[in-house]
Amino acid sequence: MGAFLDKPKMEKHNAHGEGNGIRYGLSSMQGWRVEMEDAHTAALGLPAPGLTDWSFFAVYDGHAGSRVANYCAKHLLEHIMGAGFGAAGQRSSPAGSESVADAPPAEGAPTVEAVKAGIRAGFLGIDEHMRGFSDLRNGTDRSGSTAVGVLLSPEHFFFMNCGDSRAVLYRNSQVCFSTHDHKPCNPHERERIQNAGGSVMIQRVNGSLAVSRALGDYDYKCVVGRGPTEQLVSPEPEVCEMLRTPEQDQFVVLACDGIWDVMSNEELCDFVKSRLEVSDDLERICNEVVDTCLHKGSRDNMSVVLVCLPNTPKVSEEAVRRDGELNRYLESRVEAMLSRPADEGFPDLATVMRNLSADGSMPALPPGGGLASKQSVIEAVYNSLSPYREEEGSGANLECHW
Repeated sequence: MGAFLDKPKMEKHNAHGEGNGIRYGLSSMQGWRVEMEDAHTAALGLPAPGLTDWSFFAVYDGHAGSRVANYCAKHLLEHIMGAGFGAAGQRSSPAGSESVADAPPAEGAPTVEAVKAGIRAGFLGIDEHMRGFSDLRNGTDRSGSTAVGVLLSPEHFFFMNCGDSRAVLYRNSQVCFSTHDHKPCNPHERERIQNAGGSVMIQRVNGSLAVSRALGDYDYKCVVGRGPTEQLVSPEPEVCEMLRTPEQDQFVVLACDGIWDVMSNEELCDFVKSRLEVSDDLERICNEVVDTCLHKGSRDNMSVVLVCLPNTPKVSEEAVRRDGELNRYLESRVEAMLSRPADEGFPDLATVMRNLSADGSMPALPPGGGLASKQSVIEAVYNSLSPYREEEGSGANLECHW
């Protein structure tokens, strides 16, 4: 279930890139956890003939160690591609078929069904491959990992999910798709667990593991006479295909549950949209997401990948002006509070945040982020004026989260 630090580690790992008509940025932060167990993949262009205009992004949320998450970040894509969907894709569609999935592919491109089969085979293949690692086989390493990803072809999204990390697609200014979290309490997942001789207690597999599908976790995959997808914990991904609509598709967000624990799909996408109207720096926006989630009370590792599509929101002069006015308003309010200390002395940061949260005259805060998304601005001016400077990260431990 994880151990926690006395104060969060707020150093971030960032990356960004551009190609194939898309831009991406990412951020990951250890936060309150004793170890960083998240990992990620970002690949613009796949290393295979005819697939250089495809891209792949994924987030992995490790537990009980980072071994499985890190290996999957480096090798899941090659297992998916090595599962044979390139060769399988050369098969023609069935005669008379009218479904999108069975439509004839462009020359040299795999069919939709071949890609979906390759993704599934890749997940099962890497899980079986890692089982042979000596430290995972003999139990000295008991780690596992969720995996959520998206494979983008010029015409399709292929979303894949195993566990409770999540991907969302923002289209036409609304959330139009979200992957499904695999939790032990879900009826279908519970049925499989019970059929394999296990139980669901305190919403966990055998009272211990909080996800019902994952890579690794071999302690839960040793029921004799049952296949890999029939075990207490299954490595089988849920794979969903969607046609791309370039005139409406805006962005995709992939994130671990350290993000989703404190923000809903709509809140996160509304917040990202509002930040894209203020800045085109995708690393900065992803950093704002993880900081906001920390200030909202997330105690987990946090990782987010933002994939911006051609119709992504553009920077607006009006939005930039409003954001600047909000920052200046917050700075002036903090200055006013600290310039007139009460009888008991300078207010602490929690008191400042509490007073600001009750301010009925405040300009509109970023949707989905609220006051928590501006806590870094507030802390900066507080620390510049207060004789009792807050250490970095100490503000994340406030009793109330905004």
